[in-house]
Amino acid sequence: MKRTVIGLIAALAAAAAPAVALAQGKYVHANNSGYDNLDPHAIYDVGRAASRINFYDGLYRWVDNPPKLIPWLAESHTASADGKTWTFKLKQGVKFHDGSEMTADDVVYSIERMLATKKGASSLFIPIIDPGSTKAPDKYTVVFNLKEASAIFMSTVPEILIVNAKLVKANEKDGDWGQAWLAKNVASTGSYKLKRYDPAIGFVGERFKEHFAGWGPKAFDEIEFRTVLETNTRVQGLIKGDFQGTDGYLPYDQILRLKQEKNVQILEQESMRVFYFSVHNGRPPLNDVHFRRALAYAFDYDGFINDILKGAVARNPGPNPNNLWGAPKDLKGFAFDLEKAKAELAQVKEPIRPITIGALAGFSESEQSATLLQNAAKKVGIEIKIESAPWQVIQSRMQDREKNYDLVPLWKSTYYVDPNNWVGELYGSRYLNTRNYSYNNDPELDKWINDALATNDQAKRQELYEKAARKVTDEAMGIFVYNTKWYGPYAANVVGIRFCPIGSGQDMRWASFK
Repeated sequence: MKRTVIGLIAALAAAAAPAVALAQGKYVHANNSGYDNLDPHAIYDVGRAASRINFYDGLYRWVDNPPKLIPWLAESHTASADGKTWTFKLKQGVKFHDGSEMTADDVVYSIERMLATKKGASSLFIPIIDPGSTKAPDKYTVVFNLKEASAIFMSTVPEILIVNAKLVKANEKDGDWGQAWLAKNVASTGSYKLKRYDPAIGFVGERFKEHFAGWGPKAFDEIEFRTVLETNTRVQGLIKGDFQGTDGYLPYDQILRLKQEKNVQILEQESMRVFYFSVHNGRPPLNDVHFRRALAYAFDYDGFINDILKGAVARNPGPNPNNLWGAPKDLKGFAFDLEKAKAELAQVKEPIRPITIGALAGFSESEQSATLLQNAAKKVGIEIKIESAPWQVIQSRMQDREKNYDLVPLWKSTYYVDPNNWVGELYGSRYLNTRNYSYNNDPELDKWINDALATNDQAKRQELYEKAARKVTDEAMGIFVYNTKWYGPYAANVVGIRFCPIGSGQDMRWASFK
């Protein structure tokens, strides 16, 4: 009996102790997206960024806010006068997780693999790099020979994540560039090594002690990123100490709730994450500008921002973030006006059919905005059906012109800091079937976007991107709602989070417990 009582007291004491104390160097993050693939060249979205950022390295790396580029696997670079030849000198002695040395051959293999598989961030490089054109003149030098000058090339270099060429080749099957194997394994130099992976649950990474960048004295020994779709479960888990961090884009009422908790801290940062409706411009009746404008007038921007989101975000009337050059300062965009919506609808010549919105399951703002538009559109005679699905399903359908939804409310995040990340990728024909899910094809718009990519004249580029933003907004190629703020919830004893809009605070190599 005495032994039972003692055991009960010990159990109660353990339950009462702060759960964060149980971590002992392990950080657990609850995410609202799945980790269905670990291949760094197959995935390219913020929802699954944690595996790319923590397991892999690029030649350069984005850090901090405002974002800045720092040398990473490369120690320096030079560019030719015409902007077509870029030479990178690699750091020597960088080790892969298996102990072998990373060399220029691994960099060449990595870009060739991206171009061949045509997935993930390859859309940034396919228009400007031909297969076979990247060279390794020696063990520690890589030369990229571009087909055309690209004003954004250096900004996109961090997306060339380097894989262990020998290891991946050894696991190729039927010429698949090791895709089946790399989807569930890691072959890299990155900060963390893969310890455990389950596509249905998430992954655990173990600190790679030999990482070339070194470590602070209290760096996490392990990091775990779990898929937890339900918002309340993530919030409750953070309060209880089951998790030490979760996504920084929770509904604002949940942020206010977490601010009241002593064992939770909220880190606030300005972001560049535009919430908008992706509109399929390539099929009737959405290929009619009047129908698109009717939809744009039928969305209650003020009600959504002020009532539902409690004013925690800023109205962003166009495709480029307000706080970035290339966003016209006088752009007003659309306002909620059902009479104007009816007037635009009256000018539509094609038969008006019911349309479908694909909302992101587990992302309350995506589902709430879809319902808000559905209710208002019904008042002007537009019938809308809503289908909620996980991000992986939504993204897969968006990449197929025929299967894509008519509208998808979602966020356009920062992958590199340039207006092309937004208006260029979303509406330029050069990105069709990769980053352009609107399926519009506008020659005038394409010329502005392509001209902006071909010059390094900042003033000229700004003028071109502002013209592109005005046209996209005026013709309602998308419905643009707000620019967000990042509210990163972490356990109170977590320090060293280096927030960057690229990756949204999921880079854990500088973080630790107090």
